[in-house]
Amino acid sequence: MTCCEGWTSCNGFSLLVLLLLGVTLNAIPLILNFVDEDQFFENPISCFEWWFPGIIGAGVMAIPATTMSLAARKRACCNNKTGMFLSSLLNAITVIGAAYCLLVSIQALAEGPLICNSQSNTTSSCEFSLKNLTANYKESFDLQWFFEDSCVPHTDSNNPSITNTTANNWRVYNLHFNSIENQHRIIHFSVFLGLLLVGILEILFGLSQILIGFFGCLCGGVSNGRSQIV
Repeated sequence: MTCCEGWTSCNGFSLLVLLLLGVTLNAIPLILNFVDEDQFFENPISCFEWWFPGIIGAGVMAIPATTMSLAARKRACCNNKTGMFLSSLLNAITVIGAAYCLLVSIQALAEGPLICNSQSNTTSSCEFSLKNLTANYKESFDLQWFFEDSCVPHTDSNNPSITNTTANNWRVYNLHFNSIENQHRIIHFSVFLGLLLVGILEILFGLSQILIGFFGCLCGGVSNGRSQIV
Protein backbone atom coordinates (compact mmCIF):
# COMPACT_ATOMS: atom_id res chain seq x y z
CA MET A 1 0.00 0.00 0.00
CA THR A 2 1.23 3.50 -0.78
CA CYS A 3 1.67 6.11 1.88
CA CYS A 4 -0.82 8.35 0.08
CA GLU A 5 -2.26 6.48 -2.93
CA GLY A 6 -5.63 5.99 -1.24
CA TRP A 7 -6.06 9.69 -0.49
CA THR A 8 -4.91 10.58 -4.02
CA SER A 9 -7.59 8.32 -5.47
CA CYS A 10 -10.19 9.85 -3.14
CA ASN A 11 -9.10 13.32 -4.25
CA GLY A 12 -9.50 12.30 -7.88
CA PHE A 13 -13.06 11.09 -7.34
CA SER A 14 -13.92 14.26 -5.38
CA LEU A 15 -12.47 16.49 -8.10
CA LEU A 16 -14.44 14.57 -10.73
CA VAL A 17 -17.69 15.22 -8.87
CA LEU A 18 -16.85 18.90 -8.39
CA LEU A 19 -15.78 19.21 -12.03
CA LEU A 20 -19.09 17.85 -13.29
CA LEU A 21 -21.03 19.96 -10.80
CA GLY A 22 -19.20 23.13 -11.87
CA VAL A 23 -19.88 22.50 -15.57
CA THR A 24 -23.54 21.72 -14.86
CA LEU A 25 -24.08 24.84 -12.75
CA ASN A 26 -22.41 27.08 -15.33
CA ALA A 27 -24.54 25.56 -18.11
CA ILE A 28 -27.86 26.09 -16.31
CA PRO A 29 -28.33 29.83 -17.05
CA LEU A 30 -27.00 29.39 -20.59
CA ILE A 31 -29.45 26.57 -21.35
CA LEU A 32 -32.39 28.34 -19.70
CA ASN A 33 -31.66 31.49 -21.66
CA PHE A 34 -31.54 29.54 -24.90
CA VAL A 35 -34.79 27.72 -24.09
CA ASP A 36 -36.61 30.92 -23.08
CA GLU A 37 -35.29 33.25 -25.77
CA ASP A 38 -34.18 30.77 -28.48
CA GLN A 39 -30.88 32.65 -28.74
CA PHE A 40 -27.80 32.95 -26.57
CA PHE A 41 -26.94 36.63 -26.43
CA GLU A 42 -30.31 38.21 -25.65
CA ASN A 43 -31.63 38.64 -22.11
CA PRO A 44 -28.97 36.60 -20.31
CA ILE A 45 -29.45 36.06 -16.60
CA SER A 46 -26.12 37.78 -16.00
CA CYS A 47 -22.84 38.59 -17.67
CA PHE A 48 -20.77 36.30 -15.52
CA GLU A 49 -21.90 32.94 -16.84
CA TRP A 50 -20.25 33.99 -20.11
CA TRP A 51 -16.90 34.10 -18.29
CA PHE A 52 -17.36 30.31 -17.92
CA PRO A 53 -16.13 30.04 -14.31
CA GLY A 54 -17.56 26.55 -13.95
CA ILE A 55 -16.86 25.25 -17.45
CA ILE A 56 -13.31 26.55 -17.79
CA GLY A 57 -12.15 27.42 -14.26
CA ALA A 58 -13.66 24.57 -12.24
CA GLY A 59 -14.05 22.28 -15.24
CA VAL A 60 -11.44 22.17 -17.99
CA MET A 61 -8.56 23.27 -15.77
CA ALA A 62 -9.33 20.47 -13.29
CA ILE A 63 -9.37 17.67 -15.89
CA PRO A 64 -5.58 16.92 -15.94
CA ALA A 65 -5.29 16.63 -12.16
CA THR A 66 -8.51 14.62 -11.93
CA THR A 67 -7.32 12.16 -14.56
CA MET A 68 -3.94 11.85 -12.90
CA SER A 69 -5.43 11.26 -9.46
CA LEU A 70 -7.97 8.69 -10.68
CA ALA A 71 -5.14 6.83 -12.39
CA ALA A 72 -3.80 6.05 -8.91
CA ARG A 73 -6.54 3.42 -8.59
CA LYS A 74 -4.99 1.43 -11.45
CA ARG A 75 -1.45 2.42 -10.45
CA ALA A 76 -0.92 3.77 -13.96
CA CYS A 77 0.47 7.22 -13.20
CA CYS A 78 0.86 7.90 -9.52
CA ASN A 79 2.88 4.83 -8.60
CA ASN A 80 6.28 6.51 -8.39
CA LYS A 81 7.94 9.70 -7.23
CA THR A 82 7.76 11.28 -10.66
CA GLY A 83 4.05 10.56 -10.92
CA MET A 84 3.31 12.02 -7.50
CA PHE A 85 5.35 15.13 -8.29
CA LEU A 86 3.52 15.54 -11.62
CA SER A 87 0.23 15.15 -9.79
CA SER A 88 1.21 18.08 -7.57
CA LEU A 89 2.02 20.25 -10.56
CA LEU A 90 -1.28 19.44 -12.27
CA ASN A 91 -3.18 20.23 -9.10
CA ALA A 92 -1.55 23.66 -9.09
CA ILE A 93 -3.46 24.26 -12.36
CA THR A 94 -6.60 23.07 -10.62
CA VAL A 95 -6.09 25.57 -7.81
CA ILE A 96 -5.63 28.41 -10.31
CA GLY A 97 -8.81 27.44 -12.15
CA ALA A 98 -10.74 27.07 -8.91
CA ALA A 99 -9.51 30.49 -7.76
CA TYR A 100 -10.77 31.97 -11.03
CA CYS A 101 -14.16 30.31 -10.45
CA LEU A 102 -14.18 31.65 -6.90
CA LEU A 103 -13.38 35.24 -7.90
CA VAL A 104 -15.97 35.33 -10.68
CA SER A 105 -18.61 33.86 -8.37
CA ILE A 106 -17.92 36.43 -5.65
CA GLN A 107 -18.14 39.24 -8.18
CA ALA A 108 -21.36 37.82 -9.64
CA LEU A 109 -22.96 37.55 -6.19
CA ALA A 110 -21.88 41.09 -5.33
CA GLU A 111 -23.38 42.65 -8.46
CA GLY A 112 -26.45 40.48 -8.94
CA PRO A 113 -28.10 39.43 -12.21
CA LEU A 114 -28.09 41.61 -15.31
CA ILE A 115 -31.70 42.63 -14.78
CA CYS A 116 -30.59 44.47 -11.62
CA ASN A 117 -27.86 46.43 -13.38
CA SER A 118 -28.93 47.14 -16.94
CA GLN A 119 -32.02 48.32 -18.79
CA SER A 120 -31.00 46.56 -21.98
CA ASN A 121 -30.57 43.05 -20.53
CA THR A 122 -28.17 42.12 -23.33
CA THR A 123 -24.54 41.10 -23.32
CA SER A 124 -23.73 44.39 -25.07
CA SER A 125 -23.72 45.97 -21.60
CA CYS A 126 -21.22 43.39 -20.29
CA GLU A 127 -17.54 44.16 -20.04
CA PHE A 128 -15.56 40.94 -20.35
CA SER A 129 -12.26 41.80 -18.70
CA LEU A 130 -10.20 40.13 -16.00
CA LYS A 131 -9.52 43.63 -14.66
CA ASN A 132 -13.12 43.75 -13.49
CA LEU A 133 -12.42 40.96 -11.01
CA THR A 134 -10.34 43.36 -8.90
CA ALA A 135 -11.62 46.77 -9.97
CA ASN A 136 -15.14 46.38 -8.59
CA TYR A 137 -14.44 44.88 -5.17
CA LYS A 138 -14.98 48.25 -3.52
CA GLU A 139 -18.69 47.46 -3.50
CA SER A 140 -20.17 46.20 -0.26
CA PHE A 141 -20.96 42.50 -0.36
CA ASP A 142 -24.41 42.53 1.22
CA LEU A 143 -26.59 40.66 -1.33
CA GLN A 144 -29.12 43.47 -1.09
CA TRP A 145 -30.20 42.79 -4.68
CA PHE A 146 -31.44 39.36 -3.63
CA PHE A 147 -33.24 40.20 -0.38
CA GLU A 148 -34.93 43.48 -1.32
CA ASP A 149 -38.40 43.55 -2.87
CA SER A 150 -37.10 44.50 -6.30
CA CYS A 151 -33.69 45.23 -7.74
CA VAL A 152 -35.01 46.69 -10.99
CA PRO A 153 -34.29 50.45 -11.16
CA HIS A 154 -37.46 52.52 -11.55
CA THR A 155 -37.49 54.88 -14.49
CA ASP A 156 -39.95 57.33 -12.90
CA SER A 157 -38.32 58.26 -9.60
CA ASN A 158 -40.32 61.52 -9.36
CA ASN A 159 -43.60 59.73 -8.81
CA PRO A 160 -43.55 58.09 -5.37
CA SER A 161 -47.00 56.56 -5.83
CA ILE A 162 -45.76 54.53 -8.79
CA THR A 163 -42.72 53.44 -6.80
CA ASN A 164 -44.80 52.33 -3.83
CA THR A 165 -47.26 50.46 -6.04
CA THR A 166 -44.43 48.71 -7.82
CA ALA A 167 -42.77 47.76 -4.53
CA ASN A 168 -46.03 46.30 -3.23
CA ASN A 169 -46.46 44.31 -6.43
CA TRP A 170 -42.93 42.90 -6.07
CA ARG A 171 -43.75 41.76 -2.55
CA VAL A 172 -46.59 39.68 -3.97
CA TYR A 173 -44.30 38.29 -6.67
CA ASN A 174 -41.70 37.41 -4.06
CA LEU A 175 -44.26 35.24 -2.30
CA HIS A 176 -45.11 33.31 -5.46
CA PHE A 177 -41.76 33.41 -7.30
CA ASN A 178 -43.52 33.87 -10.62
CA SER A 179 -41.94 37.05 -11.99
CA ILE A 180 -39.15 37.20 -14.56
CA GLU A 181 -37.03 39.25 -12.19
CA ASN A 182 -37.35 36.77 -9.34
CA GLN A 183 -36.60 33.84 -11.61
CA HIS A 184 -33.40 35.53 -12.72
CA ARG A 185 -32.45 36.48 -9.18
CA ILE A 186 -33.03 32.98 -7.80
CA ILE A 187 -31.18 31.27 -10.65
CA HIS A 188 -28.31 33.75 -10.45
CA PHE A 189 -27.99 33.38 -6.68
CA SER A 190 -28.23 29.57 -6.74
CA VAL A 191 -25.80 29.09 -9.63
CA PHE A 192 -23.04 31.36 -8.38
CA LEU A 193 -23.40 30.33 -4.74
CA GLY A 194 -22.95 26.76 -5.95
CA LEU A 195 -19.94 27.73 -8.07
CA LEU A 196 -18.50 29.59 -5.08
CA LEU A 197 -18.67 26.41 -2.99
CA VAL A 198 -17.26 24.34 -5.87
CA GLY A 199 -14.33 26.74 -6.18
CA ILE A 200 -13.61 26.61 -2.45
CA LEU A 201 -13.73 22.81 -2.33
CA GLU A 202 -11.55 22.42 -5.43
CA ILE A 203 -8.97 24.74 -3.91
CA LEU A 204 -8.94 22.66 -0.72
CA PHE A 205 -8.66 19.34 -2.58
CA GLY A 206 -6.07 20.76 -4.95
CA LEU A 207 -3.89 22.10 -2.14
CA SER A 208 -4.19 18.85 -0.22
CA GLN A 209 -3.11 16.89 -3.29
CA ILE A 210 -0.12 19.19 -3.78
CA LEU A 211 0.98 18.38 -0.24
CA ILE A 212 0.20 14.69 -0.77
CA GLY A 213 2.29 14.66 -3.94
CA PHE A 214 5.36 15.97 -2.15
CA PHE A 215 4.66 13.63 0.75
CA GLY A 216 4.42 10.76 -1.76
CA CYS A 217 7.84 11.68 -3.11
CA LEU A 218 9.27 11.40 0.39
CA CYS A 219 7.48 8.08 0.91
CA GLY A 220 8.94 6.65 -2.26
CA GLY A 221 5.70 6.17 -4.20
CA VAL A 222 4.03 2.74 -4.31
CA SER A 223 5.51 -0.01 -2.25
CA ASN A 224 7.14 -2.87 -4.12
CA GLY A 225 4.65 -5.38 -2.83
CA ARG A 226 1.64 -3.36 -3.96
CA SER A 227 3.17 -2.51 -7.35
CA GLN A 228 3.44 -6.22 -8.19
CA ILE A 229 -0.29 -6.75 -7.76
CA VAL A 230 -2.17 -6.78 -11.06
